[in-house]
Amino acid sequence: MPRKGEQVADRLRLMAVHAHPDDESSKGAATMAKYVDEGHEVLVVSCTGGERGDILNPRLADDIHIQRDLPRVRRQEMARAQEILGVQHSWLGFVDSGLPEGDPLPPLPDGCFALEPLEVTTEALVREIRRFRPHVMTTYDENGGYPHPDHIMCHTVSMSAFQAAGDPAAYPHTGEAWQPLKIYYNQTFNRDRIVAFHEALLSLEEESPYHEWLENWQDRKPRTVTTRVHCADWFDRRDQALLAHATQIDPDGSFFRVSRELQRRVWPTEEYEAALSYVPVEPVEDDLFAGLRDVDADALATKSGLELAYDGRKDPS
Repeated sequence: MPRKGEQVADRLRLMAVHAHPDDESSKGAATMAKYVDEGHEVLVVSCTGGERGDILNPRLADDIHIQRDLPRVRRQEMARAQEILGVQHSWLGFVDSGLPEGDPLPPLPDGCFALEPLEVTTEALVREIRRFRPHVMTTYDENGGYPHPDHIMCHTVSMSAFQAAGDPAAYPHTGEAWQPLKIYYNQTFNRDRIVAFHEALLSLEEESPYHEWLENWQDRKPRTVTTRVHCADWFDRRDQALLAHATQIDPDGSFFRVSRELQRRVWPTEEYEAALSYVPVEPVEDDLFAGLRDVDADALATKSGLELAYDGRKDPS
């Protein structure tokens, strides 16, 4: 519901595109819950149903009923997480590619999301964009956040659909053209955040689960964080939504090793990297809707001949 005094016309719309159910609750969930409580509309798009995921919670690993029908269970988990966050949700309808393992890596299964033609996946997401009409989108960077084939495909299709949705000549049967005005990469798992948690735990003489994470970070190229959304008041909702994905989340795992009180003190924000924007991006933003709250965003999103004001893909860092 809108806050007192807020008009419906002031609502803005955010679309968060994710590869699998549970990704939305580990990347940007507190931000989404914050915007929902402010009266804005938030839609999570799950590109796949997570059909080929493993049961990662050791407490449920031997549950034969879950093993027999994991896709159904994951849909139920997503429904619960959606309810907790207060967001809208849409399944894009593609099939989980699975995470190939081994040396050499096995081929991806036929018909999976990562092997779908780009024009097919782009058309599906363009249809959702034109239906929901988001002003802002979030997705993963070109590395997928980590190199899961579905995460990389999620990036590729998100960028493709972001640019196609505003073109009346592209996929005309999917609805009227609508140009989202900004698209961001989720950067929740940035190195500075992990270092801060690691050092905070050590200072309290507690065991840190992040030694291996930081060792594996040595060869990663630093990312450019442009936006830090203060959302500590919504960390509890984020954690509840994450735990709703019970097959995927170990409640005793590293996600929950840092208390919410310590997180509030050490790192009360969620981070994003602006990729493309039709309005200027000022460093460092504290709002994904920065630059849109004082303009007619709907009129801007339907205006022909828009030119990019910011292209973070050209940033050499």
